[in-house]
This record gives sequence, structure tokens and C-alpha cells, in this order.
Amino acid sequence: MAENNSLIESGEIDLPEHDELALAFNEWVREHTQPYRKLMSFYTCAMMEVETKFRVLNEDLSLKYDRNPIESIITRLKKPESIMQKLARRGLPMSVSSIENNIYDIAGVRVMCSFQSDVYMLADALLSQDDITLIEKKDYIKNPKPNGYRSLHLIVGVPIFLHNEKRQMCVEVQLRTLAMNLWANTEHKIRYKKNYTVTPEDSAVLLECAEECAAIDRKLEELYGHIRDAEGEPGIVRKP
Repeated sequence: MAENNSLIESGEIDLPEHDELALAFNEWVREHTQPYRKLMSFYTCAMMEVETKFRVLNEDLSLKYDRNPIESIITRLKKPESIMQKLARRGLPMSVSSIENNIYDIAGVRVMCSFQSDVYMLADALLSQDDITLIEKKDYIKNPKPNGYRSLHLIVGVPIFLHNEKRQMCVEVQLRTLAMNLWANTEHKIRYKKNYTVTPEDSAVLLECAEECAAIDRKLEELYGHIRDAEGEPGIVRKP
């Protein structure tokens, strides 16, 4: 959050200086610094709420299954330039209310698990909580993207309690296995190299690697199932 604040306060966004859209956004930031920072603080609070929920689930489930289903959690707040570009692509007005009402992935929480079954179990556990509202769900594990990307995406509404009000905020949740995360991070680094254009041959290799990572997930899931059965550990029960 500190990095975003410094950008906002200075009014300088790291975009090409002759880009008219960037200049317009810089000017808008200078004029709306306080309401923008206030909105970003709301998203930060919502992100913290969701992260805490997953950490509580991890602690609770570690007692039940004698292991931690969550390997790691990463949070991020969308950068100002990314917000501006998304508004521009959609032809939306540049305003605080437009940001809050139209962009649902400003606050992000990414949860990494060892097993694919943990992904769905944790998603079910989060969505069963009575203060969480499911806004959108995209299952890129059952239906991978054409490039091979796999992950479970949820947009959820979560309340935050401020000193004088209660607000409902949106948070994007991504749940994936370690293998899925390895592929996604590596693919992003390769695809967005500044001085290199990914070729069709490169894309084919990346897709092949995605399939191999999926195969690893299936094998590890099967292996763990055998070990769990041998030890008499109860399986993870998902709601129908």
C-alpha cells in the first residue's frame, strides 16, 4: 500500500509521458487524491478481512486433517495505472464511484494449496460463511483457458466495519495449487518480456508445460488419496 500511496501523493504514474490517457489520469489523481486514497484503504481492509478468514480456516482445518491445506497466501492491491487502463478499455468514466462500481478485482487474495481437492474445499468453506456473498465464479481448473492457465477465481463481497459505518467491498480470490502457480508465474514472466514477442512455438511449449503441471497435480492427488486411505484419515467432504 505504501508504494501506491507514494504514486498518488506525487501524482506521477509510471507510464509514457506522451500518453494522453496517462496524463489525464495523473491530473485526475492530483485532483482526487483524498477520495482515491480513502477508497483504496477500504479495499485494503477488505483484503485483510478475506486473508484473515483463510488463515483462520487453515488453523481450524490443520487440527482436523493434521496438516495445513494452505501453503501460502499473497495479497495485492491493483496499481493505479492498471485501474486507469481497465476503465479506458471499457469506456468507463474516470471517477471514484466508477472504480468502485465497475472494477471488481482491485483487492486480490491468492491462496496456494498442495492439492486440487483443497482448492475446492477452501472455496466451499469461505462461501459458506454468512457474511460472504458470491458475486462471480470462474473455474479455470475444470475449464482451463486456451493458453493452459488453471485457477479457481471468485469475486466475493465482504463487509468491513469502520468507526462510523459498515461497507460492502469486493475482493477477487484466486485459489490454485503450487503447480498451477508455478506455471502461471513463469508464463507471465515469459509472455510479458519487454523486448521479446512470444511465438506460436513458444505458446505451444507453454501449453505443453501446463498440461504436464496438471498431470503432476492429478498424480499427487491420487498418491495422497492412497496415503489418506491407508492411515484411515477422513476424506475432505465437499458440499453437494
